[in-house]
Amino acid sequence: MSSAAAALRPVIRTAEPTDGPALAELDHRCWSWLSDVRERSAPPGPDTVFFDERHQSEDYQLALLDGELVGYIRLVRPTSLLSNAHIRMIQGLVVDPSARRCGVGRTLVEAAVTRARRIGARRVTLRVLGHNAPARALYTSLGFAVEGLAPDEFYLDGKYVDDVSMGLTL
Repeated sequence: MSSAAAALRPVIRTAEPTDGPALAELDHRCWSWLSDVRERSAPPGPDTVFFDERHQSEDYQLALLDGELVGYIRLVRPTSLLSNAHIRMIQGLVVDPSARRCGVGRTLVEAAVTRARRIGARRVTLRVLGHNAPARALYTSLGFAVEGLAPDEFYLDGKYVDDVSMGLTL
């Protein structure tokens, strides 16, 4: 990514089914124990499926700089229960390392919150690994508050890691 692109505000758009291969590649490229609880998958191939019944293209908002995919956020209902249909949950925020510290993550979270408001949600929630200080700082700066902690919930890369629940009332 050029330095000129870093100065631009990313363009945000909803994913389309044809974005699957690019999203799978971005996911693989950005994998890290800092944010992921699953083992790194094999590099995506021609038969790799990114979207499925639980991961619909319309749940994803993409960030593009100079037309290049540099990030995404996934916003979904946390359950199918009618009693919490007013909640939306961020279940995935990915920013390419080349575009970090350029406002891409912030713009994606702001877009997700705006979308949640537009569809009538009352709250946005998320879970973040306790050792992911950059993500926690971003969420806090946007008004999210810690609402729960599951100590030592995951064992990642030889260390126990907390699972932190955060939320924002709209």
